[in-house]
Amino acid sequence: MPATDDALHRGLTDDLRLAHLLADDADSITMSRFKALDLHVTAKPDLTPVSDADTAVEEAVRRTLGRARPRDAVHGEEMADTGWGPRRWVVDPIDGTKNFVRGVPVWATLIALMVNDEVVVGVVSAPALNRRWWASLGGGAYAGKSLMSATPCHVSDVATIADASLSYASIGGWVESGQGQQFVDLLRTCWRTRAYGDFWSYMLLAEGGVDIACEPDLALHDMAACSIIVSEAGGAFTDVTGRPGPHGAGAYATNGRLHEAVLAQLAPAADEDPSEHPDPEDSERSGAPAALAD
Repeated sequence: MPATDDALHRGLTDDLRLAHLLADDADSITMSRFKALDLHVTAKPDLTPVSDADTAVEEAVRRTLGRARPRDAVHGEEMADTGWGPRRWVVDPIDGTKNFVRGVPVWATLIALMVNDEVVVGVVSAPALNRRWWASLGGGAYAGKSLMSATPCHVSDVATIADASLSYASIGGWVESGQGQQFVDLLRTCWRTRAYGDFWSYMLLAEGGVDIACEPDLALHDMAACSIIVSEAGGAFTDVTGRPGPHGAGAYATNGRLHEAVLAQLAPAADEDPSEHPDPEDSERSGAPAALAD
């Protein structure tokens, strides 16, 4: 191993350990507030919910990073970006807030580190499910309770859409994106479909339990940690155009073997009129409510 690669690997090991410590703190906060009778929930300007647990987790993560990695930038869902430079932590304090506030145990804290816009570390921690997944660039993907108690993750070998299991979040999002018919056609083609939703779709994909997971409209904090875990498990994670990584508007993730077929099946129709599908920003400017999302 070249000296530069060895230094990078050692550095990522330290960063991955830190990400696990951040996730430990987040788990303590979220589990203490899950189903709490005094949980405080408000609506953000886009009408999505945010709880006091969301803000408490992000504040705790930022405090620790401020001490442990003071030179690193931080991008979170609930607070303004801080710092600058090539290293940037990306945090979703609770992915699946709607589940969290309703007492549904399918939610997780997502923590990722990006270097020069490439995700190099990712941790997804779902304490109510007693599950955690993680990956580092070139180091593989794992699931378990800790770094010392882990099982490697590998995507499936399913080779045709007709044999594939697909997970998604909602059909409404696909209709709003103008791809409703293409998505329904894909659902009909697959062997099995379930709306596991949010982070869980991508973690099941990384473990080989699901073969396709896709959503048309996501933010960086929704995708960063999930993308490296899927990729290091042997899968493919791209935006809607096929560009690798979590940088586009949405996420198409597969076991790799199915990726080109999924991209082709979900491609907008050649004769589709974009004016038939209004820009969501136009709705916001007109005062109409935006689509609900976690």
